[in-house]
Amino acid sequence: MTATAMHDYILELDKELAAGNTTEHTHRTALKILFQSLNPAITATNEPQHITAVGAPDFRIIQKKMPVGYVECKDIGKNLDEAMETEQLKRYLKSFQNLLVTDYLEFRWYVGGKLRLQETIGALVKDKVKQNNDNLAGVEQLLISFLNHEPEPIGSPKELAGHMARLADIMRDSTIRTLKGELATGSLHAQLLAFRENLIPDLSVDEFADMYAQTIAYGLFAARCFFILF
Repeated sequence: MTATAMHDYILELDKELAAGNTTEHTHRTALKILFQSLNPAITATNEPQHITAVGAPDFRIIQKKMPVGYVECKDIGKNLDEAMETEQLKRYLKSFQNLLVTDYLEFRWYVGGKLRLQETIGALVKDKVKQNNDNLAGVEQLLISFLNHEPEPIGSPKELAGHMARLADIMRDSTIRTLKGELATGSLHAQLLAFRENLIPDLSVDEFADMYAQTIAYGLFAARCFFILF
């Protein structure tokens, strides 16, 4: 079934390319159908709700009502090396444990911010996909592995510390962005002022964001431990 799904996907890309005026949004329906053909148990939600502190990836992969992965799409033929250097993708790599980046021809699967697999179905030649049949099986396996991925359990204090540090880093970046976009009379600015008045008079925005994020992350961890123990 997967071979048929891959060929149907390529045929749909060629059909859309022949019509002209394509954008990175044009091929999302074809990709969504491919995902759900390779794993009927998942739901691929196009343009999901904005994720606070991270952004809005193009797809959220859901299974049993739980998110299992995220997909960011670039225009067909886009240089993914350049895309991976953008602030958006750097933020996604830090934030999403299971991430797929694609230009609809090349697929890069990242786990924990590290490249796990990279495959391509072919190249764009004169508005038509010149497919590499030898690579189709590799692309299928990459996509199936991405769609079936289960987070690795935290098995040591070091792994837990790393996980919490990543969460704190996300919150820190979000705090800085919020302060930049918020009015001086906003609630977060009021908290920054309170920190300066009561704790550290010369506290910088970056230092405040770091303290704020760590307080939230480790406060939530302490609360979780309390409820487990009591």
